[in-house]
Amino acid sequence: MKNTLLALALVTFLWACQEAPNASTFSSELDALFQTQLPADEPGGAVLALRGDSILFSGGYGLADLEAGEKITPNTLFNTGSISKTFVAYGILKLRDEGALSLEDSLGLYFPDFDNPEIADKVRIKHLLSHTSGLPDLRKVDEDSLFYLTAKDQENWEPIKRAQALNFEPGEKFQYSNPAFNGLALIIEQVAGRKWQDYVHQEIMLPAGMENSTITDGPYPEEGVAHAYEKENGQYRECDYGEYPTFAAAGNGGVWSSVNELAQYELAIRRGAFLDDTTIAESRRVYQPSNWADSLPPFLGFSWFIDAPAPPLNVRIVKHTGSQGGFRAFYLSIPEKEILYVALFNRPVDVETLMAKGLALMKKYDCF
Repeated sequence: MKNTLLALALVTFLWACQEAPNASTFSSELDALFQTQLPADEPGGAVLALRGDSILFSGGYGLADLEAGEKITPNTLFNTGSISKTFVAYGILKLRDEGALSLEDSLGLYFPDFDNPEIADKVRIKHLLSHTSGLPDLRKVDEDSLFYLTAKDQENWEPIKRAQALNFEPGEKFQYSNPAFNGLALIIEQVAGRKWQDYVHQEIMLPAGMENSTITDGPYPEEGVAHAYEKENGQYRECDYGEYPTFAAAGNGGVWSSVNELAQYELAIRRGAFLDDTTIAESRRVYQPSNWADSLPPFLGFSWFIDAPAPPLNVRIVKHTGSQGGFRAFYLSIPEKEILYVALFNRPVDVETLMAKGLALMKKYDCF
């Protein structure tokens, strides 16, 4: 499928934007947007826009490795940051559908060593999936950054079990939690009886055709992937595994993929390659706790962020961003229009602005 998508890129772009006043302008304007942001001799990124199963646009900008001078392409593997959480969520949902667990299961069932058993009994799997658990993040990353350079999922989850109080009652509010997904990854391991990385790779990635994507368990692959950088005093320095704490904790950000293979992921989601349509719809529908008490209405599915239709686009958007070390990423889907807009970067960028500008161009040229 990947080779077919790439071969059809130019033809399908012209077809998809046939109602535009000048079809080639969409491509040139989107390309110019990223060329302006990502110079050829610096760290950069890869971008892809998909409609249906046809590529509207794809491109690579800048260098994957400053020392080697390797150029970024749509096949370059990047750390996807928190987009990884969607894979963990689907691992949990697959086990639920197989009858191996329930989203109503309390944490006490899997972690009986919580210091405060009452907390473990209150918080349920569904709360971890939707960032509504109320569990405080008790990791002392700043105080013990050397430990967290190599601390994996278990070590990142362990401080959470020492909690003596919740920040709020489970389900009442949203509070983003990286450790929640370290905990979910460990639940997958307990229930599946194997490393969670192996389970997700076999049950989700391979059915999606993501043959080159990987999930780390400690050190990341030093060859065949982009390195990430941050700029200090006018110079780029590497900022990824070994330089940035919590990188080794994979449940919250351990997936490495390319924009081409994330397009395969989206196509697999649409066709129900690893979960049925009902479960996919559940994951991408706003979860509404019965005891919600925040000032804003709920806006998360099971790991996905959901934007309700609003001017000027007037479409429902399902998305997730990623940020880890020098890596940045965004994954934006418009399910009802079968649109995917995804980008991976190995340098800090303003992902919200790039998402907005790319969508504005698609709207301008009638690509959805």
